[in-house]
Amino acid sequence: VPLKPFAGTIGNAPGEMGHHSVVPPRRVGGNLDIRDLAAGTILYLPVEVAGALFSVGDTHAAQGDGEVCGTAIESPMDVVLKLDLVKDARLKTPRFTTLGAVTRHLDAKGYEVTTGIGPDLMTGAKQAVSQMVDLLAGRYKLDPVDAYMLVSVCGDLRISEIVDMPNW
Repeated sequence: VPLKPFAGTIGNAPGEMGHHSVVPPRRVGGNLDIRDLAAGTILYLPVEVAGALFSVGDTHAAQGDGEVCGTAIESPMDVVLKLDLVKDARLKTPRFTTLGAVTRHLDAKGYEVTTGIGPDLMTGAKQAVSQMVDLLAGRYKLDPVDAYMLVSVCGDLRISEIVDMPNW
């Protein structure tokens, strides 16, 4: 599994009053779990409260695109950040800029692909992941739970095509 350290939760406090779980991603960040938010990436976040109340955590050594079962390689790490305020950025959601390509995760030696096709993206995603779990479990004699976790750690769940309705 190739390592690509990043922080899974990174964001500012939401503007709504009350207690808020860090788990769901939201307009101001949170549990984004985007493996491309790694060293050198510039992340832009909306600010909804005075002082932003920025926080960062849930550090991962590696994670597949999509973290399909909530599993990554969790690891402690030191995170060094530079924070700047960009006035009048008018952001509605997080956005980021990388210093290079983000698609060289595991592609150098080729890869296996399973698909999910149908009128619902979530159902299609579940089909693709389920078929990959079956493929890995059968081919490598893995317990399906272990194959599921492996897909979450180093698999890539991508939306390849959403133009031809009714199927995506």
